[in-house]
Amino acid sequence: MNRLGKKANETLIEMALSADDDIAVLTKFKRSRSEGNKRTSSHNLREESNGPLCETISTSGSEVPSGSEIDKRHESKDSIFFRDGVRRIDFVLSYVDDLNKEWEKKLERRKEFESNLQKAGLELETEDKKESEDGKIYFVKIHAPWEVLITYAEVLNIKVPIRENDIPSTVENPLDCMLTPFRLPEKVMHPEPDYFTAPFSKDKQELYLINDESTFFSPSMRNRIVNYILTRCPYGTEEGKKKFGIKRLLNNGTYSAAYPLHDCQYWKKASDPNCDNERYTLYMEWARFLRFYKEQPLDLIRKYYGEKIGIYFAWLGFYTEMLFLAAVVGVICFLYGLFTMDENMSSKEICDAAIGGEIIMCPLCDRECEYWRLNTTCESSEYSHLFDNVATLFFAIFMGIWVTLFLEFWKRRQARLKYEWDLVDFEEEQQQLQLRPEYEAKCTQKKKNPVTQEMEPYLPLTSQAVRFCISGTTVLFWVSLIIASMIAVIVYRLAVYAAFASLMENTQSLQPISGLLTPQLATSVTASCLNFVIIMILNFIYERIAIWITDMEIPRTHMEYENRLTMKMFLFQFVNYYSSCFYVAFFKGKFVGYPGAYTYMFNRWRNEECDPAGCLIELTTQLTIVMAGKQIWGNIQEAIVPWICNWWGRRKARSNPENLYSRWEQDHDLQTFGALGLFYEYLEMVIQFGFITLFVASFPLAPLLALMNNILEIRVDSWKLTTQYRRPVAAKAHSIGVWQEILNGMAILSVVTNAFIVAFTSDMIPRLVYYYAYSENEESPMSGYINNSLSVFDISDFPERNKPKQNPEGFEQCRYRDYRYPPDHERKYLHTMQFWHILAAKLAFIIIMEHVVFIVKFFVAWMIPDVPADVKAKIKREKYLTQKILHEYELEKLKERLCQGDKRATEKEFIATEGRMELSRAM
Repeated sequence: MNRLGKKANETLIEMALSADDDIAVLTKFKRSRSEGNKRTSSHNLREESNGPLCETISTSGSEVPSGSEIDKRHESKDSIFFRDGVRRIDFVLSYVDDLNKEWEKKLERRKEFESNLQKAGLELETEDKKESEDGKIYFVKIHAPWEVLITYAEVLNIKVPIRENDIPSTVENPLDCMLTPFRLPEKVMHPEPDYFTAPFSKDKQELYLINDESTFFSPSMRNRIVNYILTRCPYGTEEGKKKFGIKRLLNNGTYSAAYPLHDCQYWKKASDPNCDNERYTLYMEWARFLRFYKEQPLDLIRKYYGEKIGIYFAWLGFYTEMLFLAAVVGVICFLYGLFTMDENMSSKEICDAAIGGEIIMCPLCDRECEYWRLNTTCESSEYSHLFDNVATLFFAIFMGIWVTLFLEFWKRRQARLKYEWDLVDFEEEQQQLQLRPEYEAKCTQKKKNPVTQEMEPYLPLTSQAVRFCISGTTVLFWVSLIIASMIAVIVYRLAVYAAFASLMENTQSLQPISGLLTPQLATSVTASCLNFVIIMILNFIYERIAIWITDMEIPRTHMEYENRLTMKMFLFQFVNYYSSCFYVAFFKGKFVGYPGAYTYMFNRWRNEECDPAGCLIELTTQLTIVMAGKQIWGNIQEAIVPWICNWWGRRKARSNPENLYSRWEQDHDLQTFGALGLFYEYLEMVIQFGFITLFVASFPLAPLLALMNNILEIRVDSWKLTTQYRRPVAAKAHSIGVWQEILNGMAILSVVTNAFIVAFTSDMIPRLVYYYAYSENEESPMSGYINNSLSVFDISDFPERNKPKQNPEGFEQCRYRDYRYPPDHERKYLHTMQFWHILAAKLAFIIIMEHVVFIVKFFVAWMIPDVPADVKAKIKREKYLTQKILHEYELEKLKERLCQGDKRATEKEFIATEGRMELSRAM
């Protein structure tokens, strides 16, 4: 082990706080000139009218190989190193020198920015545009030397290894042998040994396991450190204000791109033996669909992409695993409905020519529609039993408990990952909590921070109020627009129903399928498809509106920005995707009126009625079309669109020799995985989570659809991230953030919605009331239910507005779905007592089901601790050992000082240090 004993003053960086704009300005390193440690560097500054600004190549004899070796390496540009083949490229900036009116201003910005990067200790190397495949793009390669890395590792509180973990691994499960086909090789699952770690300190370098300076910090740590410098590096003063940060330079076109490099091509290993080939490993073992049955290499994902992306794939994988249980139970409930179809007395009576064939139903629309026989809905009533049966109630209760188990077990899984990924003491990193550059740029007023006693920009309360009012009004307008579009779809349903009814009655070619494709179902399917198209259009537009109004609010920190955007997007998408399902579940067929006194929308269109078998089958249709359509469209957007864009962007490079197509150009031609890349992934999955929890009582196969989609989603996301996108900058995250609270809220709401679906949308409660209170046949209690659930109407009571144009068979009475007294009763057409009994039973069922499920949910949540006991023990053990190691290190240092006669190292200090160690052991 190579332990480094460098002096503290060898590599210092000063972070001087500007009094003007309260930002940290990076100044140059102060290098010691002590003998044996001198480093010389020559800066070859090339100035061209439109050429690169600066090129820095270290000429230290210990690092730079001979010229022949450089030429040999230069033959292939598919490399992640500088031309010397030693210094790793940690970041790449690119720009196009376009001779427009702002050319000189951009040139000056780049010159100042790159000069400040060098002062901060970074080393730059520029590739001339003549070397690029299109002859237009300059590439500035950035390398962070050891001194920069150790300085910012301390600033960012990065944890590094101090000793191998001696805690025994968990006892193996005897059933692990059965899971062998699903396992990945150990070197893929755990690419690094397990270590005890401690925050890095420049003054204690001897304490850490530094075997090789070039590999001690992983590439993801290195690009995170360089990105930290890039986001804070100043580039000059404009309009009296200091400007800084690569993000602004990207926004104003000074640079066209800034990105870290992938370590190799994804389809083959790099020829350089120093390359880790982690991208290739991820592609072969994780990003191919044929590996869909394998576990995910989460440690390797975290090492390559950082904890924030790693935690997303961990959550998505865990969610998919838990869906397997829900899908199995859902399939069982569906099979129960399938196998009991022939035993369903309601559909038997509807299909019976002597019962359903003799029941004449009232017209479903005014004037144009005719009287119809109940047995024409035979097939739809049989299919409705697939989802409207006793198993529906069981599955609704099961899913209420399942969602609690999912959220509680995820907390435990998350706690284990926090320990394994050194995130136990992690608080949102400084980069997330620091002021956004946009906030500092737009907030011209300043006030003293009561904590730091320093001047910082702030947004006046009046300005905040105005911005929030505009933002709230905009959101309200778009939510209203969604509701208006839903009303338009409802009007469509009401307007076209008569056309479908007339078309199916008068078109001979449609007669064979008229039993299966009823006018109600045809209207529902076409309206669902139309609604899906409207959802996609509104979603596309609102995404841009949400970003615009969030920018207008000028959130103070990155975390505030992301949380505000999350709530806006989720609120919109919640209304956008679920409003149509809420309409079918809770409003359709509930406010119809009765023949002769129908209710009308806008006093023109008669409200829709449910099928005689209930509205549940229509809710199932709506849910299936929207959910499946969204998943298919999402996968097309995520996989096919980036692939086409990359294929088109690299069409010129395909004609060039592979060794001339440089690594930085290959990555430049890929798509950008933006700061909101994970945001859209989480949003997609949370909307899907809503479909399988809020309305699952109507469609037990929803978890199965979600499971199949997620198996594909994991591989699509991994494939596009590994092959179609530039490498994202590594970022830390110890949880899924605000999404956890959103999932908790949806879990609670799902209990309420499913209770209402079972009570008001399905026919379960009316059937149970009939079974226990109104049935007169002891041998077959459900016989006569259909006749009991249909009220009688005297056709002569039809007003002229509702009366059909034709009555060729001379019917005198028709039936309709409701519980009202017959025309010869003294309380003609008023609700019967059975109606009130059913309503009371529905309300009682909702109260009982909600309380039972909530009690079980809270009991399960209380029973399952958020942090596993073994993880708690490991955390305590690691903290104890880490403190012991640090104390022993300090004691040894103190002993050395005593032996060297350091007067400051008194005997009392030595005794105090030993006493602290004893206290630590006791604790």
